[in-house]
Amino acid sequence: MTTAPPEEQRRLLDVQELDTRLDQIAHRRRNLPVLARLTELESRIADLDTALVASRTAASDLRRELKKAETDVEQVRTRAARDQARLDSGTGSPKDLQALQHELVALGRRQSDLEDVELEVMERLEAHETALAGLTQAHDELLAQRVELEAERDAALAELDAEAAQVTAQRAEAVAPIDEKLVALYERLRGRLGGVAVARLRRGRSEGSGLQVPGTELARIKALPADEIVFCEDSGRILVRGEDAY
Repeated sequence: MTTAPPEEQRRLLDVQELDTRLDQIAHRRRNLPVLARLTELESRIADLDTALVASRTAASDLRRELKKAETDVEQVRTRAARDQARLDSGTGSPKDLQALQHELVALGRRQSDLEDVELEVMERLEAHETALAGLTQAHDELLAQRVELEAERDAALAELDAEAAQVTAQRAEAVAPIDEKLVALYERLRGRLGGVAVARLRRGRSEGSGLQVPGTELARIKALPADEIVFCEDSGRILVRGEDAY
């Protein structure tokens, strides 16, 4: 397409402005500060999740270890009580009774050793459960923070989505009167040129490239019919000529 009514070319500037606003909204949507804070928070939660799994596993292991220690102590106590009852009854030969006395002494030492083990495991479990409670509280606090940040994020996204919907409606209204072929050309250029397909020629300067148009090229453009589509030599963008083009 090489020609288009001047008014339609000028309308492209309005469409471009609205598309730029939509691109800016999309950029803001992707780069909301709350998203970075949520990402950092999710990392901390993941670390705590890992720590909690390890801590809960260790606590479970200690509880099993304590249960075994308690069982060992109880078995020795039961055996010592049984031996003491036999000894107190006086039933058996002197040799048997003497053997029971020796066994009771050994069982007493064994019980003392096992009770020390039981106490040590209890102390380790208590310390670990205290640490686990701290981890759990910290984890719960982070989860509460995540709920707050997610609410903040959702509110910000809803606001941006509403703004985008409004701009999209304005764009549809602006693009409606423009010839489909010109719109297709504009869209192709936008896709190839980083989102900006059209710019003004103002006082001999291309706003598409930010450069002054050389004199010979400017003279050539000035001699073209008003409906001729002009392209910026440096940027490749459509140059729209208004009253202040030269």
